[in-house]
Amino acid sequence: MPIGNVSDDGMTGRTNTMLQRRHFLALTATGLATPGLALGQGSWPDRPLRLIVPWPPGGSTDTIARIFQTRLSEVLGHSVVIDNRGGASGAIGAQEAARSAPDGYTWMLAYDNEATNQTVMRLPYRALEAFVPVSLVATGPLAMVAHHASPYRSFQDVIDAAKLAPDTIPFATSGVGGLAHVATTLLQQQGGFRLVHVPYRGGGPAVSDAVGGQVPLFMSNVVIISQHIRAGTLRPLGVTTPGETRHVPGTKSFAEQGFPAFAAPTWWAFLGRAGTPAPIVARMHAALTQVLADPNVRSRIEEQGADVVASTPEACGTFLTAEIERWGKVIRDANITAAS
Repeated sequence: MPIGNVSDDGMTGRTNTMLQRRHFLALTATGLATPGLALGQGSWPDRPLRLIVPWPPGGSTDTIARIFQTRLSEVLGHSVVIDNRGGASGAIGAQEAARSAPDGYTWMLAYDNEATNQTVMRLPYRALEAFVPVSLVATGPLAMVAHHASPYRSFQDVIDAAKLAPDTIPFATSGVGGLAHVATTLLQQQGGFRLVHVPYRGGGPAVSDAVGGQVPLFMSNVVIISQHIRAGTLRPLGVTTPGETRHVPGTKSFAEQGFPAFAAPTWWAFLGRAGTPAPIVARMHAALTQVLADPNVRSRIEEQGADVVASTPEACGTFLTAEIERWGKVIRDANITAAS
């Protein structure tokens, strides 16, 4: 799999992005009307479905998928089987989803890395062309946490220590080029300090080392660290929402700690393969909406540290397009690469 840095090719790159955006939104608006519309849609689904989670078990995407998996299977009348395809900051699983047949039997729960990967990596697919949006499932804050035995009582402690000894303090994330990595890199550039990035192959392995004290700092969505924050094992130092969030009460946002207008919320989106017949996409959206409205499912997701959104396909498409454009500009302007 070709992965590496992607340079900004000026007008050509911007033109391609505009064309991809128009293509993506047009497909969303028309429901991807294709010659294959009649392909078994009346009886869909008539066999188990696959939901690709492009991360190892134990991470936030896997956690959220497993919360709604059983109920979605009940609503659809057939099993929804989670297929964990971790590696390359979500790109391995996304490539598998992009290669799948557009028959409504393979779907993907995408994480925020899907947007940043489009600029940080060289990929054999473009998200705006390869996938059809179904729903923005949930959003939430990222938080930087410190192991309770570390000397860092506040984010200012981290800044001061990093300025005294640049490039010596490690911080973990779930992978290279993800939103947690990009957001922390931006904080360093705006604050004039330097940490050492320690990328993992997903949130599950990263949180294990953070809880075990192998890494002193961890930038992560709250879903996989909330229980450890409540237990006192991990100490929250800041969140990426514009202000304080109910999911990490009493913790100031980075915007409130000397980084004005800084915001980097995380998100999870349910996507299908481009070309999937429109009626199937609509039926999956209706089923997923019903599932996410279930009080038990909603409360379990929100207890983890995320806010259920359950958007329309159109809103999901607009959101994903905006995230790719927004963070692509930040990545290029800040010269953030896969080696950052």
